[in-house]
Amino acid sequence: MLSEHRDEASATAFFIKAVGNNGWPDKVVIDKSGSNTVGLFNMNCLLVMCGWCWLITVLRTKYLNNIIEQDHRFIKKLTRPMQPFKSLSSASTTLADIEVAHMIRKGQFNQSAQSSFAQFAALAG
Repeated sequence: MLSEHRDEASATAFFIKAVGNNGWPDKVVIDKSGSNTVGLFNMNCLLVMCGWCWLITVLRTKYLNNIIEQDHRFIKKLTRPMQPFKSLSSASTTLADIEVAHMIRKGQFNQSAQSSFAQFAALAG
């Protein structure tokens, strides 16, 4: 459902800006927002008018977005009490390290049959 603050034009402009920064996606996962659906439909229309042979697949899943946000909650919990970062490189390095440590803890970063500590020690070098 479109509202006065989240309308078709703003959703389309957001997706155009996102594509300009990150490239064309194969799939986009959204919740049940009507303006996002219409914005992605407009992006697919632009692709057809430009002669591209593939379209952006739109997945409307309410709970997948929540799972991703729950995973980011751990990172937000660690970074909120920190001092602000002075450079983008230190911020990206710190966030990448926090994400890798969290993945090791969850068992998603199994390179071999090593323990979590051995994997972390190998990365810390």
